[in-house]
Amino acid sequence: MLQFGIRAHDFGRHDTQTLARLIGSHRPDSIQLALSKALSDAGNGGLSPGAARRIRDAFASRGVAVSVLGCYINPVHPDADEREKGLRRFEEHLRFVRDLGCAVVGTETGSLNPDCSFHPDTRKGGAFETLIRSVERLTRFAEKTGAVVGLEAVADQHTVGSVEAMAELLRRVDSPALGVIWDPVNLIPAEGLGESQHDFFRRALDAFGDRIVAVHVKDFSMAGGRKGPPTPAGTGELDLEALFRMLAERKPWIDVLLENTKPETVDETLALVRRIAETVTR
Repeated sequence: MLQFGIRAHDFGRHDTQTLARLIGSHRPDSIQLALSKALSDAGNGGLSPGAARRIRDAFASRGVAVSVLGCYINPVHPDADEREKGLRRFEEHLRFVRDLGCAVVGTETGSLNPDCSFHPDTRKGGAFETLIRSVERLTRFAEKTGAVVGLEAVADQHTVGSVEAMAELLRRVDSPALGVIWDPVNLIPAEGLGESQHDFFRRALDAFGDRIVAVHVKDFSMAGGRKGPPTPAGTGELDLEALFRMLAERKPWIDVLLENTKPETVDETLALVRRIAETVTR
């Protein structure tokens, strides 16, 4: 069976107890929690074992686990001082993530624009080498704290934008403290796939399936030969049956975190993905 969760900040920004109550009423198995986006009573530099346990207990009392602690930085930021600030913030999250009952701190791989938007030189070698240095530093820190750095690739836009680039990063930074947050839709290029979704999923799982620590699921549609904006799971062209069948075979009990959900539709989406997962794993 797969475990289905949601992004906490899709419910807005609230104090811990209010957010735990709002999310708990929808009964997800877990959440991805980005502190600065989701909690009004937790700030950078304010983490401690006690503060982390308070957050953990608020959600655990409602049957919700924290599966990923989001800390979205730009690890190839063009300004070295700003890049250093981001890396230090990520290290703070790594230091206290275990007190949240969680192991994974997640980020994307950034771009040469400060806001991580598209830059034509991001996919060139210099940015990738900067990323290697940043990831090596973070994984060394994570090894000391028993945490895992979870990296998410984004096609076309970020430093790591393909299955092959992610596999190369894992080869270059060979650490048990480095994992993959796999978002299949994020890895579909703007012009779409040149292969079946089944083959695309299989290729990714063969390349880094053993390193996947969480999965993001949303949906997409192609129009005029271009990939449109993301939509909630089950509203587009993503082959959820094939995806869930492969995940159940290769990564049973993995946290599958729904993106682009809204409070008013999350119950319907959770019911849909759980029904599909149950059907394909019978």
